[in-house]
Amino acid sequence: MIFAVGFGYMKPVLKVAAENPDKAYATATAYMTAPNVGGYNAKWHEGGYLAGIVAGKTTKSNIIGFVGAHPVPDVMWYLNGFILGARSVNPKATVRSVFVGSWSDPPKESDAATALINTGADVMTHYTNSPAVVTAADSRGVASISFHSDMRKYAPKHYLTGVTHNWGSYYTQATTEALAGKWKGSLYFGGVKEGVIRLAPFGTQVPKDVADLVAAKTKDIAEGRLNVFAGPIKDNTGTVRVPAGSNLPDAELGKMTWYAEGIQNSAR
Repeated sequence: MIFAVGFGYMKPVLKVAAENPDKAYATATAYMTAPNVGGYNAKWHEGGYLAGIVAGKTTKSNIIGFVGAHPVPDVMWYLNGFILGARSVNPKATVRSVFVGSWSDPPKESDAATALINTGADVMTHYTNSPAVVTAADSRGVASISFHSDMRKYAPKHYLTGVTHNWGSYYTQATTEALAGKWKGSLYFGGVKEGVIRLAPFGTQVPKDVADLVAAKTKDIAEGRLNVFAGPIKDNTGTVRVPAGSNLPDAELGKMTWYAEGIQNSAR
């Protein structure tokens, strides 16, 4: 069983897998499969929504900064979920976003975070692979929410929480199937319900009532009472993207290239 933990490995894995049909493969964030190749991804938007609640309750300026790698669908559904969560508790909340064109470029991420803070952002989040954003925020006395993992050690004074991704149960399940000769190439999509998406422990700045609200919303998502992309949802041009009374299907997330209402995008 071989796990390739990045989208860029998708096509190379398919090539190698065809040459080794007796081996099992799974590629993170992939959308192409083969008989012995699967893909796995996470419902980033669920974690984004929960983190957005914390940000929406925390911001005083109503300006939240976001540093992204690339405006691709995976990033977009996190960002859109985040603003929807923030606006569910604070309708005046906005997100100013900057994309740095790299999954990991700490100097660019730090510069982008600093620029956003200089325009009034008093909470920062990101979808990049390094802790540069939370470190930059902490150095300026600004609250932060990390992505991928718990990064409190990089922002010891003003860390709020983080959207963490926990693949252990999926890796165990996939490996068990491979060892039993039952592995089949398919796509896995895990979220709050599956335990893949969790928030990191809250920092001291998060009051109990906010923590309790997030816990309640987490339970609602896990038990199917709350769908992050339930309509009505408009994009930031006023176009209705999800009509009232409907939910955006998971299959449509891979086509998401629009910004939800409340997001201001700035290329960098």
